[in-house]
Order: sequence, then structure tokens, then C-alpha cells
Amino acid sequence: MNEEMRTFNRLGNRLCLDFTNTVDDRFREFQEELFTSYRDLVAWSQQTGITSDEEAQHLLEEARKRPQEAEAVRQQAITWREMIFRIFQATVRESMPDEEDVQPFNVALSNAMSKVRIVAGEEHYTWDWAEKATALDWILWPVLRSTSDVLTSEEVHLVRQCASESCSWLFLDTSKNHSRRWCDMQNCGNRAKVNRHYERKKQGVGRA
Repeated sequence: MNEEMRTFNRLGNRLCLDFTNTVDDRFREFQEELFTSYRDLVAWSQQTGITSDEEAQHLLEEARKRPQEAEAVRQQAITWREMIFRIFQATVRESMPDEEDVQPFNVALSNAMSKVRIVAGEEHYTWDWAEKATALDWILWPVLRSTSDVLTSEEVHLVRQCASESCSWLFLDTSKNHSRRWCDMQNCGNRAKVNRHYERKKQGVGRA
């Protein structure tokens, strides 16, 4: 893993929301896809704590041996990401998600949860996943579980979409008054302030 790894923003406050935020300019003509390779997917899994350095290294070694399968997993990740995004977006809009998203999500979730297991540790048991030694897509399974955890908890009412018209990122609003509007105040929030200032200044010039 000597090559420089992509760094991902983690502004969603939950694993599944961070997963949906791996594309920029989602609704514009030219998106910026952040999962451009299986290596990017592994980098994201490291930065979010899904994989250890050793597990990430093993995945990359396996991917080099099975490049077509690795690419298929990358494409699956993007498909699942957009599916999960649409489900949460419907929730934010207080509407019902499309059954064409819910049904395949449940299929994927069922398959992922069939791999879950508990492992005895020194002090207590921990959750883990079977087939980690061979499955290139196991790093997506915790995302599916995270999605189901948020959707079936009271946290689902705190999921927000960035108020910026040019941003589609999702986040869990953990602010004191649940009044957070932006995925990132330093980026989208400041940009909106600049735009409002520009519009007020332009209107002022028009009235002069």
C-alpha cells in the first residue's frame, strides 16, 4: 500500500451516511465519483474503521489476483450507495421509499446478515463477519447493517440533507437543537453565505 490513498470526508456521523457521501455533485451533469477503483473502496473502509491495516492489505492483494471480481464489487458498491441514498432521501422528505429500492436492499441485507457472527475476545464477545479471508465485498456488509440500524431507530428522524443546492450529502443531525443545515459549515455553509451576500449586493446595485 505504498501508493497515495484517497482521503474521504466523514461528515455523516454514521457509517451508512458517510457511505452515501462518496460522490460529489450527484445531481449535476458531471459527477465526481470518489470510488474510482477498488483501492478507493478499501481506503474508505480503512478510514471508517471497517478494516484494519492488515485486512486492507489482504483485500488489495486478493484484488490484484481477481481484478474483474474487484471491479464488480466496486460497481456493486456504487449501485448500493445510490439505493441507500434514495431510501434516506425519501425519509428526509417524509415520503415512502420506492419498493424498487427497498426490495433489493432487503435481499442484500439478508445475505449480509447471514455472514454475521460473534467472536470471543479477552473480555467480551464482539461482532465479526464470516468469509473475510475470501470475500472481496465483505467491506460492504457493515454498511448494510448500519443502514438498517439507523432506519429502524429514532435516529432516522435526525437524518438531514445538506441545504446547499449544489450538495446532496446526508448527515445525522446531532447538534444540540437539531438545527444543523449544512454537511460542512466551512464548505457548503460559507459558500451559501457568500452567495447570499452576492445576491444582496447585486439587488442593491439594481435599485441604485
